[in-house]
Amino acid sequence: MKLARLVRAIRRSAPFYLLLGAVMGFLLFPFYWGLITSFKYEVEIYDFSGNFLVPKNPSLDNYLSVFQTPYYFVWFRNTVVVSAITTVISVIVSVMAGFAIARLRFAGAALAGTLVFIVYLAPKNFLFVPLAQILKDWGLLGGLPALMLTYPTLLIPFCTWLLSGYFANLPHEPEECAMVDGASRIGAIVRITLPMAWPGIITAAIFSFTASWNELLYSIVFVSGEGNKMLTNGVIGAFTGGDWFYWGPLMAAATLSSLPVALLYLFFTDRFVSGITAGSTKG
Repeated sequence: MKLARLVRAIRRSAPFYLLLGAVMGFLLFPFYWGLITSFKYEVEIYDFSGNFLVPKNPSLDNYLSVFQTPYYFVWFRNTVVVSAITTVISVIVSVMAGFAIARLRFAGAALAGTLVFIVYLAPKNFLFVPLAQILKDWGLLGGLPALMLTYPTLLIPFCTWLLSGYFANLPHEPEECAMVDGASRIGAIVRITLPMAWPGIITAAIFSFTASWNELLYSIVFVSGEGNKMLTNGVIGAFTGGDWFYWGPLMAAATLSSLPVALLYLFFTDRFVSGITAGSTKG
C-alpha cells in the first residue's frame, strides 16, 4: 500500500517538477553558456562539433586578460562606489516617502502613491535630455557624481512604491503604544516601525544596488574618460572592436562582475522574497 501511494504521489507531482525543471533550465542556460565561454579559447567558441556544452581545453586565459586590462579594477571600484552611494540615497529618500504615503493621513496619499509608480514606468529616455542639461549647468557632466545624482531618479519611484506597500501592511499598534509611552513620532518610527520594515528596506536596497550595478545607458553618456567609467561601459569598450566581439574576455568579465550581485541575493534571499511579496500588495 505504501509503495502504491508513493507511485501515485510521484505520478501526480512528476508533471509539475518536469515543467519546473524545463523552466529553470531555460532560464539558467544563458548563464551557463556565458560561464563555459569564459573558459574557452577563441577558436573553440565557434566550434560546435562534438560536445560543445563542455569546454574541451578549459583555460583561465580570458580571466587573465580581464585582470590585465589597465583600468578594470578602477572600473570595478567606480561601480562599487557609485552603486553603494546611489543605494544609500535611494533607500533613505524612499523610506521617508513610502512611510509618508502609507502611514500619514493626508489628502491625496493614494494618488501620490499611484503617481510615484507611474513615474517609475515612464521610459528613462524621457529624462535623458533634461538630466544632461542640468548636469551640464551644474558642472557635473563627465564625472561620477553625475551618475550618483541621476541613478536615484530611476530608483526612488519604484522603491517608494514598494516600501509604501510594505509600510501599509505593518500594524499601527506598536508604534502608537510607543508614542503613548512617551516616545516621539520620530523615535517610534526609528525604534519600532523601521525594524519591522527591515525586509522591505533590504529589498529596496538590493533592487537599487542591482539596478545601479547593471545600468549602461547613463554610464555611457554622462561620464567621460577611462578613469570614470563603470564596469558596464568599460568592459564593452575594452573587448569590442568595430563589429568584432572578444567573447571569451567579455564572458569572463561578465562572470566576475555578476559575483557581487549573486552573493548579495544569496545572503538575503529570504528577506528579499518576503519584502517583495509584502510590498507588492496593500491592505
